Amino acid sequence: MTNTDTIVALATPAGAGAIAVIRLSGDDAISIGSSIFNSISGKILSKQKTHTVHLGHIKDGNRVIDEVLATVFKNPNSYTGEHVVELSCHGSNYIQQEIIQLCLRKGCRMATAGEFTLRAFLHGKMDLSQAEAVADLIASDSEASHQLAIQQMRGGFSSEIKVLRQELLNFASLIELELDFSEEDVAFADRDEFQKLISKITMVLKRLIDSFATGNVLKNGIPVAIVGEPNVGKSTLLNALLNEERAIVSDIAGTTRDSIEDEINIGGIAFRFIDTAGIRDTVDVIEGMGIQKTFEKIDQALVVIYLLDSSEIQNSGFKILNLKKEIEKIKNKYPQKQLLVLANKVDLLSKEQVNSLKSNISNLCLLSAKTKEGVESLKTTLLDFVNTGALRNNDTIVTNSRHYDSLLKALEEIIKVQEGIDSNLTSDLMAIDIRQALYYFGEITGEITNDDLLGNIFANFCIGK
Repeated sequence: MTNTDTIVALATPAGAGAIAVIRLSGDDAISIGSSIFNSISGKILSKQKTHTVHLGHIKDGNRVIDEVLATVFKNPNSYTGEHVVELSCHGSNYIQQEIIQLCLRKGCRMATAGEFTLRAFLHGKMDLSQAEAVADLIASDSEASHQLAIQQMRGGFSSEIKVLRQELLNFASLIELELDFSEEDVAFADRDEFQKLISKITMVLKRLIDSFATGNVLKNGIPVAIVGEPNVGKSTLLNALLNEERAIVSDIAGTTRDSIEDEINIGGIAFRFIDTAGIRDTVDVIEGMGIQKTFEKIDQALVVIYLLDSSEIQNSGFKILNLKKEIEKIKNKYPQKQLLVLANKVDLLSKEQVNSLKSNISNLCLLSAKTKEGVESLKTTLLDFVNTGALRNNDTIVTNSRHYDSLLKALEEIIKVQEGIDSNLTSDLMAIDIRQALYYFGEITGEITNDDLLGNIFANFCIGK
């Protein structure tokens, strides 16, 4: 993993644009850049100071390819910790490829996915969790996911793990020392202080593990299933939320045979709305398959919007009674999910009818998907369901499933250490569990790693980053 090849790649998105940035990194980056760059002022690129920008031309022999800005970063003060040159050229596909091909002929090789960030990690410019946050930052498409990635890239999560690991390592060293003097029966590690540390680590690990539930949905978007009987306005509600005609709307019951999904941003949080087939008894095989998929989508959702047609039920006590039973059945079936009951088509009701509906069914939200009355209120209610307190308070939130898995394994080993303390386990046996806990801490930040792990992580990066 530690080769010294000079690599090159397009650092901006592929395709034509106003400008493109081509990045070189490695021992020969500046000398190769200098060999193809002619400064307008006659400067030699290899003799310029770090963090300087120069105007000139990229030339292949006597042929001018483009006028560019060349930025020089000398090691170790660069993104990768190596010599880096960035060429800002015009965004023609032809120009981009001509410059990259010229660099390849001069001795560069094409960078692999995430290789610039991999080199930054290998040269100690960032730890592994910070490197992973770079990919999350590039992929962020909401305020919440952006904030989480920025916090992790700044080292908020890894610094907390490093402190715990160092404190545990200090005690581990003392316990290992005791093993060298086992015949003298000498205790170097204060067992009371060690007990306090294990309690502290257990508390922090549980907090971080619990935060993953919030972090995962904030990062990937909160799935919201819109369910109900056919023709109550589920597709109309989806269109109203998205402010576009995303789903087909018809007076014919059972129009939606498959689920339709789309995402919107509400208050900086991404919500993924799922319009599902209407739930009813049917002999239609295709509609039946759609209804089966509806229940699958409810399983996947964190929030369930149960939509009903207020104009059909407000005059029928029997219908209201059945509706209450249906709502209770859904609540019992999905006790862990946030359930929001919405009465649609209130634009067809009188004020007295609306009040009657409210009095019959508690915690009922009213709206008209057709006129969009109550849609903004619905968005506010959905935001209230999301625990954004930790995000607002800048608390550490875990979003990466690899980190989550390592935290679970570390907690398992710490619990074993606690059991060893409680049962007066000998130091040699306790040391085994401590070493394992240290191993899982190290996996998160990259103190302990291997080529397979790094290959899996950086394969998900884009080329040029």
